[in-house]
Amino acid sequence: MNELTNYKREDIYNQDNIEQLMVHYREILRLLGEDPDREGLLKTPERVAKAMSFITKGYAQDPIEILRSAMFKEEYQQMVLVKDIELFSVCEHHMLPFIGKAHVAYIPNGYITGLSKVARVVECFARRLQVQERLTVQIRDSIQQALNPLGVAVVIEASHTCMQMRGVEKQRSVTTTSAFTGVFLSDPRTRDEFMQLIK
Repeated sequence: MNELTNYKREDIYNQDNIEQLMVHYREILRLLGEDPDREGLLKTPERVAKAMSFITKGYAQDPIEILRSAMFKEEYQQMVLVKDIELFSVCEHHMLPFIGKAHVAYIPNGYITGLSKVARVVECFARRLQVQERLTVQIRDSIQQALNPLGVAVVIEASHTCMQMRGVEKQRSVTTTSAFTGVFLSDPRTRDEFMQLIK
């Protein structure tokens, strides 16, 4: 590494898991009718094993710990909104990607968290085999549990390649899910403000 470089990213994998996954992906290639020994596919089992390990890294992360790692006492009691958080996840039914964005808001009740932690919680749950409905609720519930705010609102909009590449093959369909707690449920004005802000 160049001595002038102040940062180096390094991906660390569980080598035992990678090697076991490689065996299975090699067999999948064979069962699909491919030759896993041809030049273009020789390293494919390892690449896919590492890719899937990265895509599902959320299983090893604790969303509550993420939120509480940057939790600060603050008397602010207006809406905190982080919108257009890009997300990439994998549908658990077909193991194909779904891609979209999350809008997450909460109203503090004595404590706030770092803004990046909200995005990290979205990624923590998205980097697992998922359904969009459960993903929406998990994000909401983790923020409610960690911060005990006056309310939480989560809206996710995503396109599912399992609908675009197979089955009904609808290319422009977008799925929207929402989940609310506290004042976002009890006060229509607060919920309407949130919905207006994310338009």
